[in-house]
Amino acid sequence: MTQFDAPFQPTCVPGLARVQFRAATLYLMAGLVLGIVMAASGNFTLKGVHGHLHLLGWVTLALTGAVYTVVPDLAKGRLARWHVILHNLGLPIMLIALAAYLSGVAAAEPGIAVGAVLSTIGLGAFTLAIWRAL
Repeated sequence: MTQFDAPFQPTCVPGLARVQFRAATLYLMAGLVLGIVMAASGNFTLKGVHGHLHLLGWVTLALTGAVYTVVPDLAKGRLARWHVILHNLGLPIMLIALAAYLSGVAAAEPGIAVGAVLSTIGLGAFTLAIWRAL
């Protein structure tokens, strides 16, 4: 049995980093599927959702998860917990509202703002945690 046959045990990855990595991969796949659906249908109405799925979902969550892995003490703090909670709460609210808005539901616009503000406050907590640690 080699090291590649054994189940991976991410003991060196803090719990908050695992949350970020798992969420990031879900956003990666959702963005890819949405991109394929848009390309196949020729309807690119949701291209803004596609971009946000990848940038704020896949890229940002994966990068913050990597930071929490490289600096595990950072993942133990209250700011890190607020970051993960608010980012992962706000982003789906924003994306769903953005998809509805781009599809013609004008009443969804406040949801975009609510989700964006929650995610931004979460990323503000991440930023503050980084600045305090450095």
